[in-house]
Amino acid sequence: MRIMSPAFPNGHRIPSLFTCDGDDINPELRFDGVPKEAKSLALVVDDPDSPSGNWLHWSVWNIDPSLRIIEEDSVPDKALEGETDFSEVGYGGPCPGYGEHEYRFTIFALDSFLDVHEGAPRHVLEAAMQPHILASAALTGRYQRIKKEARAAKVKVKVQAKSTAKAKAKTKVKVKAKQR
Repeated sequence: MRIMSPAFPNGHRIPSLFTCDGDDINPELRFDGVPKEAKSLALVVDDPDSPSGNWLHWSVWNIDPSLRIIEEDSVPDKALEGETDFSEVGYGGPCPGYGEHEYRFTIFALDSFLDVHEGAPRHVLEAAMQPHILASAALTGRYQRIKKEARAAKVKVKVQAKSTAKAKAKTKVKVKAKQR
């Protein structure tokens, strides 16, 4: 089994369009080599580099096993989505707090449909999937944000420069006042 995306090659940078810095939409995903006996597919997108644990960005299950493409910014017909670690249902793109993180897009071929309700948390989905996995494949991508701290530091330097200029101007006014 294999999963890939025309948006980025395996192991390379995920374009910001698919992250919290862009439109926060899912990239197009393609897969092949699905076992003939598969009754459904499930997709899990996570960030194992997250300091708070393996952060879930998207889960989708009961995908038709004959499907070979999940289009950009879409959910396959009749598939269900789970709750992410953002406490929302649906895709939540890469949004690392610091540094570069690796993101995994893992597709699972299952020997049954899953009796898991829409909006289910990850642990419920994984428990239901575990005894039914026939095969899996992963695509990895990397992403690093422009640090908010760096932007904040630039603003702080500008504010300090203005404050220093104002302080110098006040000092000149005081010196002139004392000379009179």
